[in-house]
Amino acid sequence: MLLYPGMTALDLVGPQALLAGIAEGGLRLVARAAGPVPSDTGLVLMAGDDFTTCPRDLDVLFVPGGDGTPAQMRDAETLAFLRDRGARAAWVTSVCTGSLILGAAGLLEGYRATSHWCVRDRVLPRLGAIPVNERVVFDRNRVTAAGISAGLDFALALAARLRGPDSARTSQLVAEYAPAPPFAAGTPEAAGPAITARARAILASLIAESEAAAEASLHR
Repeated sequence: MLLYPGMTALDLVGPQALLAGIAEGGLRLVARAAGPVPSDTGLVLMAGDDFTTCPRDLDVLFVPGGDGTPAQMRDAETLAFLRDRGARAAWVTSVCTGSLILGAAGLLEGYRATSHWCVRDRVLPRLGAIPVNERVVFDRNRVTAAGISAGLDFALALAARLRGPDSARTSQLVAEYAPAPPFAAGTPEAAGPAITARARAILASLIAESEAAAEASLHR
């Protein structure tokens, strides 16, 4: 599981909590340099491995999203690491705008994929992916999930592929994952135009920087 400055902690922590119990070979948190890595809200996570100590052959390669996404889309060392490990990984996966980083590494060319709604339809096609408005998208060995909270759905769906549906159901029950949000505002369609406009204003910098990073990746 990749860590980088400015990632969204929940993109990673939710899947990590659900997948750690079935990661028989160990679940590793990897960054350019081992040690503390700050998230986009200031929560600090700890990378135990760097790019050189991360195993070459992986069952699952996972990339979270977050405000730091555009910088990672331009980071040659990170993209090279993802290309190398992704070429051999059994599953290449992401949550939220992590799919844009996979796309910038050339790992979603010709694949159906999703991302956070604010960038899914405009940025993914520039990276060669086919955008899909779904919570979790499987296409061959690529698995991408929509924004932040979709990471829990992603983890259960992947756990079912890795260890069977009953294992995933058990993990869901242990986590008491029975969502009943107080508002029906989790998608632009449900939230309506006024709330969507407010959210888009908050996300404006991420949108613009992601579009610019995608354009830059086309000219490398």
